[in-house]
Amino acid sequence: MAEHTRLLIVGSGPAGYTAALYASRAELSPVLIAGSQPGGQLMITTDVENYPGFPKGILGPDLMDLFKAQAERFGTRFVQGTVTSLDLSRRPFRAVVDEKEDWTADALVLSTGASAKWIGLPREAELSGYGVSACATCDGFFFKGKELAVVGGGDTAMEEATFLTKFATRVTVIHRRGELRASKIMQERARKNPKIAFRWDSVVADILGSREEGVTGLVLQDVKTGARSNFSCQGLFVAIGHEPNTKLFAGQIELDAKGYVRTVPGTTKTSVPGVFACGDVQDPFYRQAVTAAGSGCMAAIDAGHWLAG
Repeated sequence: MAEHTRLLIVGSGPAGYTAALYASRAELSPVLIAGSQPGGQLMITTDVENYPGFPKGILGPDLMDLFKAQAERFGTRFVQGTVTSLDLSRRPFRAVVDEKEDWTADALVLSTGASAKWIGLPREAELSGYGVSACATCDGFFFKGKELAVVGGGDTAMEEATFLTKFATRVTVIHRRGELRASKIMQERARKNPKIAFRWDSVVADILGSREEGVTGLVLQDVKTGARSNFSCQGLFVAIGHEPNTKLFAGQIELDAKGYVRTVPGTTKTSVPGVFACGDVQDPFYRQAVTAAGSGCMAAIDAGHWLAG
């Protein structure tokens, strides 16, 4: 027999936890399915210094523990596990957790987030938060006076490289092709920046360094000749895009061309009545903890109004 709840929140992180907090305070009896990485991307982030209220900064996992504890205090029920199937075609909505536990819900909040696309190197995960990052806005401040590398050739890479020049002495863009894919205006802006250099027809074959000393350099491979060479830098930013975690409900709800959930402007309402989306799963632009939390608040309020109606 499936357990039933008025509001089911799929995914955690700043968006899901904030939705749970507001929903529980509104006595909607929310149940939150935490997902494969409870707490979201901040669980693999070291220092968070741009979240309001923490002037001295806070570790990402510690911040998420506080979010969870606050929602739990007001009665949110947390279920450890991952939603493996989701049926939005019937009422109540039905979710299966880890292929064995069934839940039904009158309303749903989707806060499954987005995942940064990585190069796929073994040491990438090991040094994530120790010199390897996928968010210049989040981590650029920690690299003042250092030489950095950015991998990518699209608008995201140009934006990241340009932003990082505020802190770094030099930023080298590493691209596997001989020309950029970024828009002309973004290319022009990067090329005119005296702190930005380019390494063409190259890929990162390995990352040098350790957790104790951080990133000390890269091994670059020329895609045309296969020749390898060492490249000295103190940080690597991977900017080859993000992928929204929407495979679970693709085909059941309207997505945009990049796979993000479409929401009615100014709200968290999706194309399915009673289903709301918040955080990075519907935000391809800002992707910040504070904006995710704000949209989680919106989702809980939108869901509460919908349930009342």
